[in-house]
Amino acid sequence: LHHDMHHAAYVKGANAALKALKEIAAGQRDAGEVKHYERELGFHGSGHALHTIFWRNMSPEPGPPSPELKAAIERDFGGMEAFKTLFSASSNAVEGSGWGILGYHPLTGGLLVVQAEKHQDLTVQGLAPLLALDVWEHAYYLKYQNRRADYVKAWWNVVDWADVSRRYAAVLKG
Repeated sequence: LHHDMHHAAYVKGANAALKALKEIAAGQRDAGEVKHYERELGFHGSGHALHTIFWRNMSPEPGPPSPELKAAIERDFGGMEAFKTLFSASSNAVEGSGWGILGYHPLTGGLLVVQAEKHQDLTVQGLAPLLALDVWEHAYYLKYQNRRADYVKAWWNVVDWADVSRRYAAVLKG
């Protein structure tokens, strides 16, 4: 349901926005529509990107983070438990619908925990998402109803640190 309906809708919306923006560029649509379609692309494109990371960040048999990622978490958050506390608190505190995100920022050379309300609001430009947790109600309502904190706590049991570590290594390479 989550993947086949919700995620698919973001892919469809992003493709429609991209098509409309190409038509505006080609003079086939009114240029006054650009703001609308840029917003649509931001919303749907970000929804697609974050969902893609979200799915890949989970595994039924997760392992530990790489030594490099673990060292970065220790450097930037004081350790894995401190990081998990911050990430969980941030994810639980998203107002309405959105995401908890661990990202790497090239300007600081460090890791940040941020919220993304909806998919794109409150984001930090240039941040490369490494770990994304969907805290929209559609992600957890069928099993957890309105108990987001229980969902976030359970989610830690399926975090695929190998995937997060690969993402981290890739952003360090540039």
